[in-house]
Amino acid sequence: MRPLDFITSILILSFVALLFGSLFFWTSHTEAAKLMWFSGALPALGILIHKIINSISKKILNIDFIAAVAIVSALYLGEFFSAIVIAVMYLSGQALEAYAEARATEEMSALLDNAPRDACRITKDGLTIISIVEIHSGDRLLIRSGDTVPVDGLMQSTTAILDESILTGESEFVKRYKGELLRSGVINGGPPFEIRAVSTPEQSTYAGIARLVESARRSRAPFTRLVDRYALWFIPATLGLSVFSWLISDDPLRGLAVLVVATPCPLIIAVPVALISGMSNCAKRGILVKTGSAFEALSRASVLFFDKTGTLTGGQARLIRIHATSGVEPSEVLRIAASLDQVSVHIIATTIVAAAHERDLLLPLPSDIVEESGAGLSGRVDDVSVLVGSPDYVCRTLPAPEWDAAFLSAIGDEGGTAVYVARDGFVIGALHIADQIRLETPRALRMLKRAGIRHITMLTGDRYDVASVIGIAAGVDEIRAELDPAGKVAILAGVPSDAISVMVGDGVNDAPALAAASVGVAMGVRGAAASSEAADVVLLVDRLDRLAEAIHIAKASRKIAVQSAVLGMGLCFITMIFAAAGFLGPVYGAVLQEFIDVIAIGNALRSLRVTPLRVSRRSLPAALARRLHEEHQLLLPLIDRISYMADHLLLMSTEEAIQSLKKLNLTIAETLVPHERKDDHEIYPLIAGLLGGDDPMASLSRTHREIFSLTARLKKSVVALELPTQDPKALNATQHLLYALDAIVRLHFAQEEEIYYTLN
Repeated sequence: MRPLDFITSILILSFVALLFGSLFFWTSHTEAAKLMWFSGALPALGILIHKIINSISKKILNIDFIAAVAIVSALYLGEFFSAIVIAVMYLSGQALEAYAEARATEEMSALLDNAPRDACRITKDGLTIISIVEIHSGDRLLIRSGDTVPVDGLMQSTTAILDESILTGESEFVKRYKGELLRSGVINGGPPFEIRAVSTPEQSTYAGIARLVESARRSRAPFTRLVDRYALWFIPATLGLSVFSWLISDDPLRGLAVLVVATPCPLIIAVPVALISGMSNCAKRGILVKTGSAFEALSRASVLFFDKTGTLTGGQARLIRIHATSGVEPSEVLRIAASLDQVSVHIIATTIVAAAHERDLLLPLPSDIVEESGAGLSGRVDDVSVLVGSPDYVCRTLPAPEWDAAFLSAIGDEGGTAVYVARDGFVIGALHIADQIRLETPRALRMLKRAGIRHITMLTGDRYDVASVIGIAAGVDEIRAELDPAGKVAILAGVPSDAISVMVGDGVNDAPALAAASVGVAMGVRGAAASSEAADVVLLVDRLDRLAEAIHIAKASRKIAVQSAVLGMGLCFITMIFAAAGFLGPVYGAVLQEFIDVIAIGNALRSLRVTPLRVSRRSLPAALARRLHEEHQLLLPLIDRISYMADHLLLMSTEEAIQSLKKLNLTIAETLVPHERKDDHEIYPLIAGLLGGDDPMASLSRTHREIFSLTARLKKSVVALELPTQDPKALNATQHLLYALDAIVRLHFAQEEEIYYTLN
């Protein structure tokens, strides 16, 4: 039976005893009335005694002790009506607390209620409905409209429209594309699509979340620190005032009245309600806090540690740069590599294929595939022999390109992986694949500082020179590199005892550090990963800014808890003074105390409405944010062409350079310039209205002016190249313009993406 149902049942019994006892009293059946009131008070006293014994076993003197003393005193003094009124008021307060807790944990329960039960498997004989426990890794599954994705899987269809609100708290539908990993628990909000299972139900994201939710729901001793801090002085103060009023008046009823108005104290109701409500508020935002003690510790966090990979960075490989041999377009290098990689399940291959899809490249099916595990693939694309893989694999049988040493040196400095692409016996280019800093990381770290974090340290096993690139870009205060798991634990052990440390990680190797910190936070839960099991807080949404929201909500909830306790206890002390002076009897005191409880609980429930830290209280429509992002993706091939032209311009003849530049200028005029003008005239005014202020988009509008200026100068440079009296340095000047345009457009897109992400 749920706590709310149990307390409600006992409350009803006691209330019925109060009513029937009153009826007997009014009909002059005094003894029957006393017996009814006595019987109705006993269940509440039994509950109190059980709670007190349980608290004492944990070496805690619970404030329920005052309520028990009040009921026992009333029964001893023959004030049976006072005893039943105290019991009813106490039970109603407990029922209010149980209701508030049930209300606050609805979001956690919703996660469990949405668990899928069956699935539709695709076989050679057609479709078969099977139980979820029968799903195996590698199975092809059809996700029908309205179905819940039963296991983690890779998208096999072109697109899918998903409702991910059960995991992320975001109500807008999102679009996922072929090759993306889908997490179990999300709901198909569009046409049917196909996935390939990559885990069993027990190993899936949703199952891991369900286990964590159950752990959070079973946690029931989290609030003792804050409550006991007040209880240390409230219990003796209450008992002392009760005895004092009895002694000076020689009236034990005055002492009883003092106990009554302190029962049940808002402290034992308002504090748990405020903190549980805050945890529920976090759950709405995709932040699962396992225990209340972790939530309370989070509210006092001051020192933050991040693992680099998967936290400050995305944890997934992305295409950073395409290097093409002179005479070969960058898009062609990517198209060839992605066409061959379509048949591989390697993470690097998946990344390359996804990058090609982002650029809308048409990928023909390869043939004669031979894959060397962990090294590369060979095959035929467009009926031409192709090699894609590591530099050693590709250059094992083919001559290394002239740019080989410089390219690999740059990769070594920046970090990442090099993928060489060869066609028809020649290396035509290379791809730089690396983990990138998360789009929201710099903003998230600024939010964390606003939330009260004083010092942020990045921990990583990478070399310092590689790690410093990420650390400086992110804006951390300190970088500790070349650390193994034991080294991370040692650093956390050195944190001063009076500081609350938070460690954020996402991998198995982070589990020891997560357990060593005051509060361990796992990024983007993935099934039963060790990091999620060791963590106190799990970010179900793979967004770093949610950690800042969690700390902000925890601090606000704790503040509300303290306010509610102080408010309730202040009112209690005022009524206790009146009771000690003889102006308030036990019965009226119990009724008045109930109103005090309602006021304290109502204030505590404000934790449900704590708003997250945001630049703006309004958000950009999700559909518009996706469209703006997709427009940037469509312009990626153009940016690659600008970079390619800058690298190879001086290697071309003047005539070849002029023709290539004319084509590039035409594409820029037809795509990039209209895009930026549309942003300036249509999108920026909308975003400015959301952000507020005089002109929040002024700096980005200024960047548009610079882009327009560079494109105009680039167009004039072609005219200058065609003049008979051509300046010998004209090509160099044009190359500088190309590099400048490439740099400013990439930076501009990144700035816009950060704003779109912030408002999403």
